[in-house]
Amino acid sequence: MHSIKCQAILFDLDGTLIDSIRAVDRAWSRWAIRNGMDPVVVVPQIHGRRALDSIMLLAPHLDIEAENIWLREAEASDTDGVVPIEGAMEFVASLPAERWSIVTSGAKVVATARLGAVGLEPFCAVYADDVERGKPHPDPYLLAAKKLGFVPEACVVFEDVAAGVAAGHAAGMKVIAVTSGADRPDLQKADMLIPNFNRVRINVEEDEMVIEIGY
Repeated sequence: MHSIKCQAILFDLDGTLIDSIRAVDRAWSRWAIRNGMDPVVVVPQIHGRRALDSIMLLAPHLDIEAENIWLREAEASDTDGVVPIEGAMEFVASLPAERWSIVTSGAKVVATARLGAVGLEPFCAVYADDVERGKPHPDPYLLAAKKLGFVPEACVVFEDVAAGVAAGHAAGMKVIAVTSGADRPDLQKADMLIPNFNRVRINVEEDEMVIEIGY
């Protein structure tokens, strides 16, 4: 049994609490083909980043805002196959509502569609639209800590991509990476790795929480 003390927990969404990979890949594959690019090249480069940042990286010659709007609409309208990561909903349900937040690189309209698909309503959330600099910059996690009213060092992050791990660490937070059971050498910089939430429990004390992870 491993344990980490904290006062608040900050969750990435896609790949961390929910499995939306098929929906994400479908939208970005359509976008790539639409713009004369190879989805096999494009899709592996977009996970964990804001759509806006990925578009600027992959196709800076395009109308960035127009393409971002197209992708936002494509992703928000497709929640087919969006399901929770194992044990995630049960773990979140065990947390005090005011002690956790969603911190996603997805636009609000996309994230809320996916949250609705799994029946999750966060008390607090930070979306791509809320910050000027997305992950791997610390801004999204720092904003979430501020909104919840805790110092960054008192927060623990759950993530599933290297950019998110880097963002959490840059914010001064410990990071637990969710691997979904896959071999993920890109996540080795996280403080701890878990395959899912099946063996993750929370003990809520008066002024702190203790995350307990069994193996």
